[in-house]
Amino acid sequence: MSSTLTLDKSVLVDRAKASMRQHLQAPAWSVRQKVALTCRILFAQGHDSGLAGQITARAERPGTYYTQRLGLGFDEISPANVLLVDEDLAVIEGEGMANPANRFHSWIYRQRPDARCIVHTHPPHLCALAMLKRPLVVAQMDACMLYEDVGFLADWPGVPVGNDEGVLISAALGGRRAAILAHHGLVVAAQSVEEACVVAVQCERAARLQLMAEAVGDIARIDPALAREAHDWILQPTRSAATFAYFARRVLGALPPGSQTLHDLQAGEASPAAALP
Repeated sequence: MSSTLTLDKSVLVDRAKASMRQHLQAPAWSVRQKVALTCRILFAQGHDSGLAGQITARAERPGTYYTQRLGLGFDEISPANVLLVDEDLAVIEGEGMANPANRFHSWIYRQRPDARCIVHTHPPHLCALAMLKRPLVVAQMDACMLYEDVGFLADWPGVPVGNDEGVLISAALGGRRAAILAHHGLVVAAQSVEEACVVAVQCERAARLQLMAEAVGDIARIDPALAREAHDWILQPTRSAATFAYFARRVLGALPPGSQTLHDLQAGEASPAAALP
């Protein structure tokens, strides 16, 4: 005899969340490993654009963060070449230099104490929307994780290596998880590396779906209350961690067995996803 078929949806949602916190597992990667994995995941998802784009994550010491070394593509990043830098982009640990465009990350971190990771990439479908100066339209369930959570910077400030660009971009982002930068690309600021990676992947997928739908007809809008419900359901930390782990398994599975890069990116025993930051 079933004991759940008469339960209210809110009760079922709470039960499902509790089960996910108990059963979903994720490896105990270090922050350096997660930054490197995010670079490789986003490369595999079509976010690469030569040397453009940066992934950063707050480090243990206040005012410092990890980022990839300039001169390497996303597919070349490993924990060994992830740098530790300060807000002025001076290298504290590692060899080489950070991308000078990381300056606007420093501004976002100052404005957003909740942000633990920032992703900036130039994925093609989202950049197509940016060229059209067209905001993202969220009208599909998977994309609801982005509902009311994507800002838009309509005026391109040029190469983002100055402080004015940091002010503009951080203001366009506001308290949201993502923003489209007109004539430029994507920026994501999230509460964990896992969440930032998953949001970035979904932003490009949602942009591709939007362009496909608009080529056929007008997009039908969705009910705001249902969209907000789906937003909160999809963006649970446990789901983000589990999704990131799935993307990571795909990346790791494509590396040659026994390679140093594979060794450097592998983590220890799995831990409950709820325990991840």
